[in-house]
Amino acid sequence: MAPELAGIERIEARFHGKGFEPHRHDTYALGVTMAGIQTFSYRGETRFSPPGNVIVLHPDEMHDGGAATEDGLTYRMIYIPPERFLPATAARGRTLPFVAAPVLDDPRLAGLLLDAIGSMDAAIEPLKLDELVGEIAAALLDHAGAPQAGMGRLAHAEVRRACDFLRENLSRQVSSADLEEVTGLDRFALSRQFRQLLGTSPHRYLVMRRLERAKTLIAAGERIAEAAVASGFADQAHLNRHFKKALGMTPGRFAVLAV
Repeated sequence: MAPELAGIERIEARFHGKGFEPHRHDTYALGVTMAGIQTFSYRGETRFSPPGNVIVLHPDEMHDGGAATEDGLTYRMIYIPPERFLPATAARGRTLPFVAAPVLDDPRLAGLLLDAIGSMDAAIEPLKLDELVGEIAAALLDHAGAPQAGMGRLAHAEVRRACDFLRENLSRQVSSADLEEVTGLDRFALSRQFRQLLGTSPHRYLVMRRLERAKTLIAAGERIAEAAVASGFADQAHLNRHFKKALGMTPGRFAVLAV
């Protein structure tokens, strides 16, 4: 796993057989198969990605992953929060791109992703990363085709305030009334806006931010039980359930890989 870049994670993985149990992210998971044949279950079908192909997984979509042959698999992935795409999509009068095909043969997009992933042990200059994210968003919009029907005014400012509030209150219980007070939107309108702008729900966003904090603490050597409570989970078992469901591995396994 490479150093995190302003909420963007990058990984390179090598394995044989089944790599991950079914799980989901609240980010776009975009990758390039480097060697071997990658297979995964996604939207009710088994998919295959040969070397050079691009994988596009949308926020909150369940998937697993593994090597399709005995030769094993090497791939690189970048996990981009939906909000990082919003400036680029808004400039084109669009919302988040929805790409129907999860496996693409697109050398240009593959090159952009590999540039953004870069060296796994080095950071990327923020300006370069911003430019690459904008180009990746544009490429995804091209694959998405015609824009989906709109839903009226998009509440960018209100959703941003809700996100800020959730990030600032990870360690306590947050109610719908709290978010209604912060945003001025009722809970149903806010939920619709979250889905439209970020591809997830307010609660799911909160859980994923808690998991991010837990990962940071565990990687720094914090005991898992202590990291769980410090991140807003009731206890270690509560963290374990969410961690495996979201990331396809246990906190203990993550701690080993993070060393």
